[in-house]
Amino acid sequence: MGKDRGPGPLVAAGEILAMLGVGRSRFRQIAAHPNFPQPYQVLSVGKIWLRADVEEYIRQYRQPRQVDDDEQG
Repeated sequence: MGKDRGPGPLVAAGEILAMLGVGRSRFRQIAAHPNFPQPYQVLSVGKIWLRADVEEYIRQYRQPRQVDDDEQG
């Protein structure tokens, strides 16, 4: 008998903002695009996504972010 491990890691808007490196208004634009994954679930506190779905979206549709020498620390 297998143990149900659930859907895997979940992320909300705050985590996705950091993953994408964008602000809230830009995230709303991105999330409204048909290529962006649908939320895994909508809760009273907001939408949540599967981290794997968001990571796949980033791999397929987002350009790597350019890092300035000053940002590398």
